[in-house]
Amino acid sequence: MRLRCRQTFRSPINVAQTQKLCVGLVLATFLSACGVTARIEPYKQTNSVIREGEQVVVLARKHHATHEAEAEFIECISEGLAKGRDGLEVHSTTAFEDQLYPWFEPSLAPLNTDELTELLEKPGVLERVEATGVRFVVWLDGSTDRTASGGGITCAAGIGGAGCVGLAWWEDDARYDATIWDLESLTSAGTIYADFLGRSVMPAIIIPIPLIVRPRARACKGLTEQLKNFLTTPYGYGPGPELG
Repeated sequence: MRLRCRQTFRSPINVAQTQKLCVGLVLATFLSACGVTARIEPYKQTNSVIREGEQVVVLARKHHATHEAEAEFIECISEGLAKGRDGLEVHSTTAFEDQLYPWFEPSLAPLNTDELTELLEKPGVLERVEATGVRFVVWLDGSTDRTASGGGITCAAGIGGAGCVGLAWWEDDARYDATIWDLESLTSAGTIYADFLGRSVMPAIIIPIPLIVRPRARACKGLTEQLKNFLTTPYGYGPGPELG
């Protein structure tokens, strides 16, 4: 009689796949901690809309140096307004300031529509403004600032290799106000307030893995869409797209 031995075989464990799965789960957890919280508050007090052949210019408020909108943000808004099928005619910021020099320098730029009216009453100023073709002036004020940070990452090296472990995080807040002036009626057409708060994290599992959000880029996109709606839709145009 022949004896047969029964053997039990286990499926081999794929260590690499297990590690990838663990890393994926960890990253998914950290990704859920990242994100941007958006808040946009538009307020339009006239039914003015931009017409064909009219232009808009985007300028930075410069009366307070610590709140001057970044040049890159001004450029981002200007380019966004001009893009797409619904793009507007946007006048160059630099060209506008040069054409009206020195009236839009920090010490002379009007801070409200009453001062704008006084400025346009000066000899030759109104003619220079009309020559630009600009109907609406968008004044931008604000900045993107680091508001909080925490955590830490520790790295070490030894005979067996090197690696890092830990978690760092930070929050950036992009806050901007857009005030729209109508040069035809010499009135303030309204304002748009935008606040985008973004949290980034950098977990370290052997190597640091930066998971970065960019609230300023999101603020540019959201504010651009709102400005397009503001300038092309009469009073009561309603909220813009859901920005999440």
